[in-house]
This record gives sequence, structure tokens and C-alpha cells, in this order.
Amino acid sequence: MPADIKAIQTVLGDYYAATRSLDVNQWLDTFAPDAIACEPVGSTPLENREARYEFFRGISDYFETVGLTEEFVKVIDNEAAVKWRGQGVGKTGKTVTFEGIDVFEFNSNAQITSVRAYWDPLAVIAELQATLQSV
Repeated sequence: MPADIKAIQTVLGDYYAATRSLDVNQWLDTFAPDAIACEPVGSTPLENREARYEFFRGISDYFETVGLTEEFVKVIDNEAAVKWRGQGVGKTGKTVTFEGIDVFEFNSNAQITSVRAYWDPLAVIAELQATLQSV
């Protein structure tokens, strides 16, 4: 049974708002317990809450502030695609921007059961590290 589209839209709003507030628990609460996150696609899937926690903290630790803003959202049945733009200020004060696309699946309770993220976190981290090395 498909989840309510408005409920899915609310969960998506919570997911991206959590990236802007760096609220790891709010972000984690958008997932079903057995969810799988490919952050990014091609990397080892994050198959439990602890793995997702480590990923979020690992990325956010490079930034003073960071967040993703939805630019386009399309929900059909229990799936959604989101084009987003990220912006952050690194520990050195340098601003970086980056973008990506997330593809989600949801259960009937509007919890994320899978997310496939198309972006390159290593390029963002490398840009921040290059700044650190040049300081």
C-alpha cells in the first residue's frame, strides 16, 4: 500500500532540514530501521542506523555549517527523486558548493527504505582538505 504523498513530502522536508541544522538524530529518524542508503551510489551500502550515523557525522565534521536545499522534488507512489544543491562553510572558513540527486523509496509508513545518492562526497572533502593544506 502506498504511503500518503503528503507524508512522504514531510519526511523529505525533515531529511533535508536535518542536513541544514546538522541534526543527525532528525536525519536518522527519517529512515526505516532496515533501510539501505547508498551514499553515494557505488560505495558500500549503509545498512543500519549506526552506519548511517557514522556517515552523517563523518561528512558534517568537515564543516562549520553545511546543508542541502531541495531544488526539484517529484513524488510518485512510494518513490521520490530530489535534485539538490549543497552549500557549506568548512572549518577553514572556505565556502563550497556542490550538487546531487537522491532517489528514494518509502514504506507504507512514509519511512525511507532506500536512498541512492548521486553525488561525490570525496570531491567535496578533497576541496576542503586542499584548503586546509594551503593554510
